[in-house]
Amino acid sequence: MTRIVIADDHAIVRKGLRQIISAVPDLTVTGEAGTADELLTLLRSRPFDLVILDLSLGMRSGLELLKQIKSEFPQMPVLILSMHAEELYAVRAFRAGASGYVQKESAPDELVQAIQRIATGGTYVSVRMASALAAEVSQRKPQMMPHERLSDRELEVFRLLGTGHSVSEIAKALNLSVKTVSTHRSRIVEKTGLKTNAAIVHYVLANALG
Repeated sequence: MTRIVIADDHAIVRKGLRQIISAVPDLTVTGEAGTADELLTLLRSRPFDLVILDLSLGMRSGLELLKQIKSEFPQMPVLILSMHAEELYAVRAFRAGASGYVQKESAPDELVQAIQRIATGGTYVSVRMASALAAEVSQRKPQMMPHERLSDRELEVFRLLGTGHSVSEIAKALNLSVKTVSTHRSRIVEKTGLKTNAAIVHYVLANALG
């Protein structure tokens, strides 16, 4: 049996995932977490074979959490399950150590296929994303979008600014100093050219980054 822990901050999503997975004979959900801290506590307390991780656990970035998981448990396969389109985060997720990326709107069969593939040491991306990645490798993109110039941490701050959070709120949520978050904001402005919070909010909403 493949022992799976689900990390998503919505109980109804966790319940739905558990129902899908429980219908497959060789898969079992043996843990659930609604926050990053709950997930790390579970991983440190008992063995699991695979993590299903939402990219957004409240204000905590799934990318930063993914890096922490891979640092502490380098052999642990992690499947990212996200509401965000693959082209926005999939490449960053794989760079951070993910073994697969599936959108929440995908069919249950695709989710099961992804779980089974990465549980046996493989990787999973959709056919559409595989084609996009191949095209990106074969020819350079003509122009990079503003948010693609940001580091993972800057993107995390950018996303939170774009969903209406203040610098002090972000600092508290990410356990950073206000000065550090302000520095990230300055770099974000420099790299994207978006000089006001209103411009950042508009961009985040327009590109479904929130």
